[in-house]
Amino acid sequence: MPTFRTVIEPFRIHSVEPIHMTTPEHRLAALDRAGFNLFKIDAQDVLIDLLTDSGTGAMSRDQWAALQHGDESYAGSPSYYIFRDAVRNLFPFEHVIPTHQGRAAERILFSVLGGPGKVVPNNTHFDTTRANVEYTGATAVDLVIDEGRDPQADHPFKGNMNVEALRALLLERGDDVPVVFMTITNNSGGGQPVSLANLRAVKAVCDEFGKLFFLDACRFAENAWFIREREEGQHDRDVVDIVRDIASLADGMTMSAKKDPMGNIGGWLAMNDDDLAAACRELLILTEGFPTYGGLAGRDLEALAQGLKEVVDHDYLNYRIRSTAYVGEALKQIGIPVLSPIGGHAVYIDARALLPHIDPLHYPGQALAVALYEMGGVRTCEIGTVMFGQQSDGTEVAAPLDLVRLAIPRRTYTQSQMDYVVEVCELVAATSEQLKGFRIAEAPARLRHFTAKFERVI
Repeated sequence: MPTFRTVIEPFRIHSVEPIHMTTPEHRLAALDRAGFNLFKIDAQDVLIDLLTDSGTGAMSRDQWAALQHGDESYAGSPSYYIFRDAVRNLFPFEHVIPTHQGRAAERILFSVLGGPGKVVPNNTHFDTTRANVEYTGATAVDLVIDEGRDPQADHPFKGNMNVEALRALLLERGDDVPVVFMTITNNSGGGQPVSLANLRAVKAVCDEFGKLFFLDACRFAENAWFIREREEGQHDRDVVDIVRDIASLADGMTMSAKKDPMGNIGGWLAMNDDDLAAACRELLILTEGFPTYGGLAGRDLEALAQGLKEVVDHDYLNYRIRSTAYVGEALKQIGIPVLSPIGGHAVYIDARALLPHIDPLHYPGQALAVALYEMGGVRTCEIGTVMFGQQSDGTEVAAPLDLVRLAIPRRTYTQSQMDYVVEVCELVAATSEQLKGFRIAEAPARLRHFTAKFERVI
């Protein structure tokens, strides 16, 4: 097969929605009303929305058709069994518990397994995962490899866990560790994948110490594609088989189905342990819904079942990874520092490197994200000291990295729209020395990045 430079979408556009074109003056007024928090900007005031890839993708023709097949029975809906079987086709766990989204699965699981004095290791916890661990009084510990903390390190699997650090933690505090987690791909670390070899090594340590091993598997298909492309001995394998290999190593999983499963809403919690599942179902009924719908409509369950079939398609995954890399490589070519290698679902700009004149405690990532929106209407997300600098005791420290994530929704934007994003980034970078930092004027005690108000540092 010949190789072409153009990244062609493996789909046609079936329906469209309008984008409201705005001016810099309009956007500055919107920022002022929102306290310079991009989460509080109205979607109609955004040109290209790269805030998150969670629930923002376009569903397919067949997913929309599946909605019509949904059965809304309160208990025992056939839509649940279609959903359950689609999950088990890839992740053959005994118990599949639907939730309205991934953070609900996290809250239920850590309510059962967490608590004061407990320690939960992960390669890198994402924001809601860390918050749900810490809300129970437990401690979230990140054990990513050293290369995963270096934005420019050239490593094919920067999401890998430091296995020796995990062993040391279990030797020191094994009695306090109820479960070991692995996030695939590693979102907070730049969407970086985890190798099959590393997953096997972590599983071996968990078995040695008798610990549960769970996956935060939101972007499992992208991770499996990276394994196929980068890991020795995996190049000719079907992604479905790689996913099943990954699943076979784990005792359970949490899932936000708003990512790789192609849903606009939904998630699940799955496991093999009967007693743990019973405890989780009790909390599910209390807070989410009956075990055969778990906070979702039957039509949502059917759309997710179809999405699980579509996400493991090789043509789709090749397009998905190549189109993300297209944006990252374009930014690198114009001199903008980005986390390398390029991840699967997003491109991460190294805001601390681009804005060295802004102290990390004045949030260079927030400054860059605000500038991208003000100048070009591109909404992105700070992944840095705003999101992770607040400690459980209320003190403030600089996060290991200050990144701005350009999360690309699935099957939503065209290549020309991504070219526009690159142009906006180039414009902002050209005036980067003029950007000022921010201070937090008002914020809640947890997950402050969602609702905080900011003021510019003059």
